[in-house]
Amino acid sequence: MQKNLSVEATGESEKPAYAALAAKIKEFGVNLGFSAVGITDAAVRRDAGRRLARWLDRACHGRMDYMAKNVDLRLFPEKLFPEVRSVVSVRLPYLPASAGAGECALTHPEVAAVARYAQGRDYHKVVRRRLQSLADAIRREIGVSGLGAPFVYRAFSDSAPVMEVEFACRSGIAWRGKHSLSVSREGSWHFLGELYTSLPLPPDAPAENRCGRCRRCIDACPTRAIGESGEVDARVCLSYLTIEWRGAIPIELRRALGNRIYGCDDCQIVCPWNRFAKTGDAAFTAQSELTGARLVDLFAWSEADFDARFSGSPIRRIGYECWLRNVAVALGNAGDAPEIRAALAARADDSSPLVREHVRWALDSFSIPFPVRPSLC
Repeated sequence: MQKNLSVEATGESEKPAYAALAAKIKEFGVNLGFSAVGITDAAVRRDAGRRLARWLDRACHGRMDYMAKNVDLRLFPEKLFPEVRSVVSVRLPYLPASAGAGECALTHPEVAAVARYAQGRDYHKVVRRRLQSLADAIRREIGVSGLGAPFVYRAFSDSAPVMEVEFACRSGIAWRGKHSLSVSREGSWHFLGELYTSLPLPPDAPAENRCGRCRRCIDACPTRAIGESGEVDARVCLSYLTIEWRGAIPIELRRALGNRIYGCDDCQIVCPWNRFAKTGDAAFTAQSELTGARLVDLFAWSEADFDARFSGSPIRRIGYECWLRNVAVALGNAGDAPEIRAALAARADDSSPLVREHVRWALDSFSIPFPVRPSLC
């Protein structure tokens, strides 16, 4: 029998104390820089499970095998953390102050376009450290209040099989947009994090979905990866192809890549709710190496340059070979110019077959007409 993961088993006399603790948790979270903190029980809704199963059955996860593994741990949180009774869900904004410059990079094909979330420090470590500080504050508060509740927890930020958007929606801090990302009244430029806790905290009301009839994200996707049902087919998503995929980028999608060398923000750029977004946490200030960086300069980096300049950055996880692959395609889309041809020719005999293949395509591509897309800037 599945154990009770709700707060119903909490005694009536204890409920006011746990309600007061929940209010304190939200106060602590805001003081730590989180833009929102919400609480829900640890049960995953059946419709969320069906949505995940349908997405996996259609193989929309591509080669992200980790999405198909440990499905039970996603759908039944108690299998990941047996003591869990409540989930504390948090948002941490990341919009860099130079966001406008990054947006306009799409209209300058010789300049690198990098997804905003990756322009600063690695969010996994930043969010988890903040969650650890939140857990420490909760422990201290339990001691001060005399509640005497056993408190064990686990902290996550895109680091385990956790239904992050599901818990964000149910805790009231966001809703699921049609691009599958979490959206709030302050937009979608944020990271999510969770504390699985043993505390029977009172849940918040779920968020109302406020996308309405808007479909701008669907229409803006360069490869039409976002389906009408709001599910993203990773196999044709530029973020997946430039970050998760380790093989050759499909030839038919290379033109759509444009100058995007790491991720794609198009669906978020056009979201009306992002008009209300504020500058994010200082930890995610854009690195100077990426602000207005020219593709030819990035393509000249050695592997040592790549490792040193992206130390502590999420970009480093794709590795040097895929970095060169991505930049080679972007150079092929940048337009025929002597400097670009010279940069590509310098790596025509690269030791990596993957890089060589994309360099050849880039050099051959200058004779292929480039489709003009509307500016997002």
